[in-house]
Amino acid sequence: MNPQSYWIAFQSIISKEIARFTRIWIQTLVPPAITMSLYFVIFGNLIGSRIGEMGGFTYMQFIVPGLIMMSVITNSYSNVASSFYSAKFQRNVEEVLVAPIPNYVIIAGYVGGGVARGLCVGFIVTLVSLFFVPLQIHHLFSVCITVLLTSIVFSLGGLINAVFAKSFDDISIIPTFVLTPLTYLGGVFYSIHLLPPFWQGVSQVNPIIYMVNAFRFGFLGISDVSLGVAYSIIGLFIVALYALAWWLISRGIGLRH
Repeated sequence: MNPQSYWIAFQSIISKEIARFTRIWIQTLVPPAITMSLYFVIFGNLIGSRIGEMGGFTYMQFIVPGLIMMSVITNSYSNVASSFYSAKFQRNVEEVLVAPIPNYVIIAGYVGGGVARGLCVGFIVTLVSLFFVPLQIHHLFSVCITVLLTSIVFSLGGLINAVFAKSFDDISIIPTFVLTPLTYLGGVFYSIHLLPPFWQGVSQVNPIIYMVNAFRFGFLGISDVSLGVAYSIIGLFIVALYALAWWLISRGIGLRH
């Protein structure tokens, strides 16, 4: 096959993925907006008024970038995990595997679908946040590149989860016991400078800290971590997760019976 055929294959996979979550938009796009609205009301208006300022901004302004990033992470991951596992369960992933297209095209198609959903939800949550706080953008490039790279990271993570999953219950284990705790402890609701030195060091092991702070820098111009370190860690995760996903699909682990 020539590169044009690969491009058509990529378009077919990503179009299917986008059609999948837009067709059931009430289940995929509306719930995150409602959930984040509750966060804005409870943590922003009710609790935030008692906390006061953080990092020179109101508490509501401080948490908005983290809440947007949290919705992007969750939806990018869950979209690919559920979609790829459904393809495994229905045995139509075998049709893709035997097709004369390279594995990187398959990965790019599914990851592209996860990124599309993550960005859509992130945009919706951003619009919702405008009803609660006036947003400012300090560095547009940082906002765009951080949300894109983070969405790629967790889309790849969702793909790997789906490869290993043997039942629908398995695709909820990682989000429940790993992703959710890391997200809540990832600096969404607080600055790590408020923690004792020991726990600051522990927090820096959490990769989500770097993603949230790089995204917050794009909006507010403040960050608890070095941006260079943050983007290096995000890039490292993309390379490592892509290599693992490519190897798993190439070997047919969890895919061929």
